[in-house]
Amino acid sequence: MLEPTPSGPAAWFAAALGRGRHPASVFSAAILGGLVALTACSVGAGYLLISLLGHTPDLASANRHFDSWLAGHRTPGRTEASLIGSVVAGGVVLPIVSGLAAVAFALRRKWRIAAYAVLSLVVESAAYRGTSLLFHEHRPRVHRLEQLPVNASFPSGHTAASIAVYGGLVLLLTSRFRSPIVRAVARPAVVGITVWVALSRMYRGMHYPLDTLGGALLGIGALGMIVFACRAAGAAEVYRRRIR
Repeated sequence: MLEPTPSGPAAWFAAALGRGRHPASVFSAAILGGLVALTACSVGAGYLLISLLGHTPDLASANRHFDSWLAGHRTPGRTEASLIGSVVAGGVVLPIVSGLAAVAFALRRKWRIAAYAVLSLVVESAAYRGTSLLFHEHRPRVHRLEQLPVNASFPSGHTAASIAVYGGLVLLLTSRFRSPIVRAVARPAVVGITVWVALSRMYRGMHYPLDTLGGALLGIGALGMIVFACRAAGAAEVYRRRIR
């Protein structure tokens, strides 16, 4: 999955920067440029989903009443499940998961894969922070189960991070192991985790449905960007070998 195609956009990007450039510098350029583009696209998605589409009568009503419905059907068991769903995509568990994966690949000298494992979360988090600083939306007006800034509803960072980390690891796993059983188990599992996380964040009164959609788009964008950067670095390495 992280290997470049000879005539693909990643190879073109590496060639445009100079065929003799070090793969690390090409990787850094792709990350920095992609992060700016990803943040801009995320902010643009916020204006589109929230400021434009989110103000249409039917969609606005459905978007805002779903959280009220969830809040009205809270039970101790569901609240506990929502807490677990938030924790598995939170700021403690995900850094551990991505960090352990990165260390495991680094010990095997799989540097690009190690960078992919750790930077998928870093890129997503940076783009999320940039979006929440530039685009403000009030959180649902229900009793919220967490004390977080009230003007940072869009996008759902937990949803984005779950896709970036768990989705990223599943993509890597299924690209290296072609077994139908692995794919049949791993892909539905990551979809289930993402849905659980998104529902948990809405249940706890932290996000509207459109916020979780924005988070899903951000997570997918972060994955695409880090794959592109890894492929560009791979293409740069091939070019340097040819020069030598």
